[in-house]
Amino acid sequence: MTFPRPHRHDAVLAVGALLGGVLLWSLGLHTQGERSELPDWAALVPLTVICFAELFRRTRPVTVLLVGTVALIADQFTVGSLITVMVYTDVVYAAVVYGSDRVARRVPVFSGLFTVACTIILLTVFQDPFGLLIGVLIGAITLAPATTGAVIRNHRDAADAARLRAEQTALLAEMDRVQAVTAERGRMARELHDVVANHLSAIAIHSTAALSLDDPATTRQALGVIRENSVDGLAEMRRLIGLLRDQGGDRAPAAAPTLAGLDALIEQARTNGAGSGLTFTLDDRREDGIVLPAPVELAAYRIVQESLTNALKHAAPGPAHIMLTHHTGQDLTVTVTSSLGGRRGPRAPGSGAGLVGMRERVALLDGEIDAGPVPAPAADGGGGGPATIWRVRAVLPVRDDKEPAT
Repeated sequence: MTFPRPHRHDAVLAVGALLGGVLLWSLGLHTQGERSELPDWAALVPLTVICFAELFRRTRPVTVLLVGTVALIADQFTVGSLITVMVYTDVVYAAVVYGSDRVARRVPVFSGLFTVACTIILLTVFQDPFGLLIGVLIGAITLAPATTGAVIRNHRDAADAARLRAEQTALLAEMDRVQAVTAERGRMARELHDVVANHLSAIAIHSTAALSLDDPATTRQALGVIRENSVDGLAEMRRLIGLLRDQGGDRAPAAAPTLAGLDALIEQARTNGAGSGLTFTLDDRREDGIVLPAPVELAAYRIVQESLTNALKHAAPGPAHIMLTHHTGQDLTVTVTSSLGGRRGPRAPGSGAGLVGMRERVALLDGEIDAGPVPAPAADGGGGGPATIWRVRAVLPVRDDKEPAT
């Protein structure tokens, strides 16, 4: 059997015990006087054995307990050494503290039973209170260190459990913080994209038109649209930056866009899409007097805004139609359609982030969304119209319908 390197404190304890035992032996201080038939030096043998075993009290506690028990029994046949007995008490203590859970449970029980059994036997044999005194000494050598070790081990296990709970709590808190930061960053990214992309797309389209067309009137009109979108975009950016800097402050948060602002949004789209051949119409089929939850209105507004931005960037000349449908107890349905096909003239590049943002908004509300080409209705597809259109359709659950406004 290979033994690992002893702990530094165990080595100091073993060497100190051995030197102390040799000192007491040299002074003639023994525990059993001259009753032993063996020479006095024989007491140094169990002393040396148990001190050597003490080196491995942490790493091999059960083996050390067995060796120490044998050494203690052998010491009883010599003149005896007090240090051997003292080291044995530490061996019992170490077996409980550093041993396995099973050993830690059984050693105190066996020590207690052994102490009681020895006391009863000694009282029966000697028929004298002296037997009780010896039983107390046996308990001090075996039961007392075993009980102390059990108490220390319980405190240590409780401290380890508390530390583990604290680490788990800290880990869960860090996970919650990371998730909160990630969610907030996602929300900020969606807001920035939805607010800025519409203005920048119009600026890109009209600046390209101004550069490619040698028409002073067209250039002047394009520059007017560019300026308007630049000012509006800058105002929106300042609003968002102000919200980010004033988190937790006393200033009231700016009102989130609602569906009541769709008319202004569509009018802006008409201005930005002037000359592109796009027409914008709104068909609001919502029941009158119903106030929708703010998150639903914000998501619907942003979906329409992003769909109009995509239409300005990619749609072919033709109608862009927005339809809202909602009745009490039902979901809000937002449908935006636009012509699909080749587009002439300046176009703004797309990154696909808009569709991702729309899907994220709908997912947060546990809704459904689909975006892609679909066959055009018969009324639109006939008479030379497009056979395929681009449609964005979002279904937003409304769980908190309020009473009709009076």
